[in-house]
Amino acid sequence: MLSLPKILAPVDFSERSPGAAHFAGALACHFKSELTLLHVVDTASYAWANFEFLLSDLPALLEAEARKALETFLTDRFRNMKVKRLVRSGDPAHEIVEYAHAENIDLIVLPTHGYGTFRRFILGSVAAKVLHDADCPIFTGVHMPDAPSLETLHFQHIVCAVDLGPQSGPALDWAFQFASEFGATLTVVHITPLLQGHPGEYFDPGWRTHLERQATEVIERLQESIGAKGEFFVDEGADIAKTVCSTAGRLQADLMVIGRSTGDGLLGRLRTNAYGIIRQSPCPVVSI
Repeated sequence: MLSLPKILAPVDFSERSPGAAHFAGALACHFKSELTLLHVVDTASYAWANFEFLLSDLPALLEAEARKALETFLTDRFRNMKVKRLVRSGDPAHEIVEYAHAENIDLIVLPTHGYGTFRRFILGSVAAKVLHDADCPIFTGVHMPDAPSLETLHFQHIVCAVDLGPQSGPALDWAFQFASEFGATLTVVHITPLLQGHPGEYFDPGWRTHLERQATEVIERLQESIGAKGEFFVDEGADIAKTVCSTAGRLQADLMVIGRSTGDGLLGRLRTNAYGIIRQSPCPVVSI
């Protein structure tokens, strides 16, 4: 059974913050988690602009104003919940990751930048750094302004996209537990690179069948190892991220889970495509 005792929702007071915090609250309400709202006063950017900033009273004033704003942030939504509200100063990504490590946070809920046509090209620098440096699972998405009420959180279809690297097992295990928690359907998706010969060269189409068979065998072993027998889908695509996201959209997924390694960035083909998946996904993404 999946347990998420501590959930962290960084708050930057942008238009994206309420939706992300609300989603974090819905998850915390379901899992009976301790919810922490954390705002980081970005003193690093001021310091680069003006060295005297660090010697002035402005940092303390900014922190005081941030505490006032955070104390009234979504109080109506969280009135029946125990919520910690904290303000720290420094580099936002560093402070978020440091706090998550020190407090053994089980899930960070982060919004990504951008909406509409251009959102696929934008991933905030803070979110990118947290994704790279944090050890715990991270829940991201541009769809979080549409978060359900605290009492009606539900998921019907979870997609776990695996690259068959070392993090595929932990990602699938987390996805299986999450799907089981909500009684959701779980589909494992693996996309192989599109293989085709150059003009005038012979290309053995049997290689596609061979790769698909190998991938199928590995996925079946992964499922067996965690007792997660179920649906899986193997396909090929020239653009891995786009194909993964279009598959999730076709399956009407409510959530996508992918693997991530803090020791070596993002793994395998997902290492080069994880940001693309997070930006383009038709649903929120949890990276493990």
